[in-house]
Amino acid sequence: MNTRQAYKMELAEILQQDKVHYNLAVPNLVEAALMRKEGTITSTGAFQVTTGKFTGRSPKDKFVVKETRVDQHIAWGNVNQPLSSAQFEKIYDKVLNYLQDHELYVFDGFAGADGNYRLPIRIINEYAWHNLFVHQLFIRPTQEELVSHQPEFTVITVPGLKADPLEDGTNSETFVVVSFERKLILIGGTEYAGEMKKSIFTVLNFLLPFKNVFPMHCSANVGDKGDVALFFGLSGTGKTTLSADNNRQLIGDDEHGWSDQGVFNFEGGCYAKCIDLSLEKEPQIWNAIQFGAVLENVVIDPITHLADYSNKSLTENTRAAYPVNSIPNAVIPGVAGHPQVVIFLTADAFGVLPPISKLTKEQAMYHFLSGYTSKLAGTERGVTKPEATFSAGFGAPFLPLQPTFYARMLGEKIEEHEVKVYLVNTGWTGGPFGVGKRMNLSYTRAMVTAALNGTIEQANFTADPIFGLQIPDFVEDVPSEMLHPRNTWQDKAAYEKAANELSDRFIRNFAQFSDVNEEILKAGQQNKDR
Repeated sequence: MNTRQAYKMELAEILQQDKVHYNLAVPNLVEAALMRKEGTITSTGAFQVTTGKFTGRSPKDKFVVKETRVDQHIAWGNVNQPLSSAQFEKIYDKVLNYLQDHELYVFDGFAGADGNYRLPIRIINEYAWHNLFVHQLFIRPTQEELVSHQPEFTVITVPGLKADPLEDGTNSETFVVVSFERKLILIGGTEYAGEMKKSIFTVLNFLLPFKNVFPMHCSANVGDKGDVALFFGLSGTGKTTLSADNNRQLIGDDEHGWSDQGVFNFEGGCYAKCIDLSLEKEPQIWNAIQFGAVLENVVIDPITHLADYSNKSLTENTRAAYPVNSIPNAVIPGVAGHPQVVIFLTADAFGVLPPISKLTKEQAMYHFLSGYTSKLAGTERGVTKPEATFSAGFGAPFLPLQPTFYARMLGEKIEEHEVKVYLVNTGWTGGPFGVGKRMNLSYTRAMVTAALNGTIEQANFTADPIFGLQIPDFVEDVPSEMLHPRNTWQDKAAYEKAANELSDRFIRNFAQFSDVNEEILKAGQQNKDR
């Protein structure tokens, strides 16, 4: 008997107990969560929860087990921290002991809408609402599929179990541990549901490239002519907002694979940020927050149970989880053809990147590896200056392989399918944060529309002298003076200084990618001596 079989047998015995609930329907899960006082119902019928100490992922507590068959492939470091097999077994024993004393909820389903590449998964939860979350987020099986379902990967989530860092080799009481050989993911010491979603994403990012599928942290939609578009971007750049378009069908909002046949959604649901959500700005998301949806860390009125989407007292990372079929024009199942357009989104709070620019293949690989956006430091520390953030592949925390491996896959896909790539800045214009203003959403939508329908190609393009980006001189329904960021700044010298400072940050960050070819290096920063 091999290690994996032994692990399966131990777990199987626990899962045969009477207090284990398999594949409950949404109303049953909501009922169970209410009875257990895990949350409350909002005025629209959604289930609202708070996640305590953790209102986001805990990347410093994520580990990959160092195992013979995967060791040479993993990009070990701060993202993929190694944990020994012996340490994993200690934690796993604690998890098994913990499970024996608790009521459990089990979801069996799939990750990957394309049947050729889908991963059968099982998720075991201590909390009923966590099971509701995964039921809505992953792909739900038919009754027929459920009968023959054999999970290839199992996630066990036990928020009430805390690790002992000295004994278990963790960095804190919280742990997110992926074992590729045992095909197990253990999550403890955190109630934040996004850890389950992103752990499965990490697994797919490891497995699928070996099947010649490019895994992507992006949203995707398709037009009525079958024209597929992808939207890459870090949190808060507008992936979910811009891909929810009444004139196009949503394929998915966050994670996709690009195979030899086309694009497919990894999930069966959406996990939308909902800070400052409004019916006017994002009607599709607003209307999806109904019975069965999960609202995470959204403050609700204790009397009316109305959600206050502008309230940031718990976190700015408020979330709504709902099935993708809550979006009226969603593609079900989430499978489509090859993309014609790829859009990289960045929220540049320095106000120096153009609102839209066209990229060559090499520039696309450069900006994919850079994965730039900016964030505003927490005002509680009295800091309001923007901070440059770089995350390779627009999702470094979820990439088990070297980022350059994924960049090469992107370059091959762009070349093979003659894909047009654009960089869209949803951040600031007319100056940095505090001086300029946030890019108007209607203008951003107009620029994205021009990229998707091809009319942007009728414009004349000129190269930005600092970043080398090709900027159009005209986009319908967008003031032409705002297309070149330099023109929007009153103080031109301040613009030059800020743009050069950001350019230097790009260069310093890119120094980590020593194995890329010279064309990609040159494409990134055309005006800099190397």
